[in-house]
Amino acid sequence: MAPRPAWKGYLKLSLVTCAIELTNVVTHADKVSFHILNRKTGNTVKRIYVDAETGKPIEEGDEIKGYEIDKGDFVHIEEDEIEAVQIETSHTMSLDGFVDKSSIRQIYLDTPYYVAPADKVSQDAFAVIRDAMAGKKMAGLARIVLYRRERPVVIEPLGKGMVLTTLRYDNTVRQPETVFGDIEAVKTDQEMTDLAELIIDKKKTKFDPSKFEDKYEEALLELIRAKKAGHKAPKAKAAPKPSNVVNLFDALKKSLSSDSGSTKPSSAKAKPAAKRVKAKSVAPKRKSA
Repeated sequence: MAPRPAWKGYLKLSLVTCAIELTNVVTHADKVSFHILNRKTGNTVKRIYVDAETGKPIEEGDEIKGYEIDKGDFVHIEEDEIEAVQIETSHTMSLDGFVDKSSIRQIYLDTPYYVAPADKVSQDAFAVIRDAMAGKKMAGLARIVLYRRERPVVIEPLGKGMVLTTLRYDNTVRQPETVFGDIEAVKTDQEMTDLAELIIDKKKTKFDPSKFEDKYEEALLELIRAKKAGHKAPKAKAAPKPSNVVNLFDALKKSLSSDSGSTKPSSAKAKPAAKRVKAKSVAPKRKSA
């Protein structure tokens, strides 16, 4: 069964328009999920709304959304009134500008969606927009109302289709300097940096997401299989916790040795072992929350 589109509307480049649909890139269909049960009866339970003052449950038809304008003072908003709120980006994504995708800092990238033409009539216009962006190696900036929020997005070609990534608003992004500001500037020892670079060279590989494995998910399934068979939960194996490195130079040499099978760091980058430097500290102190 084809996945259900997350959004349907139009993609617009100047006077060129085509119908499109967005499909979620990520699926959670195969993830382990749990139901909440009544421990005594084994039956599933359901959530109900309860009046905060009277403590009595309320019927579904008596529920209404409210926006608090003052302490305890709410404006009532009906569901159909929210549905009636429509702006241009509720149904049309206009490509307002174009950028090099690499110029968008990673911290602003949020959720990806596949973009495809919604019908055969739209395929030609869709292909022209896609191929033009591919030819210029550019990504388009637009806005879209998705899940009752207008979101900035970036759209780029991807094979026969395109991929759209929602972007975070600047005022919602915590800037790096607010977290990294207290990290002290450290002049690293070149010999130790060279050793670290050799380790990186040894571990160089190709990106292959098919090799990603959710070991926590597998541990949960192991627990479920054991309980289903009437056995006790598997005894958890405590993972060894790494300790602080006392001598960074020795740790780097041992790391290189364990990865390469040789105790000698190779070639020109290695320097005499006499210049061993103890690390002043392993990690910067964190501020208390």
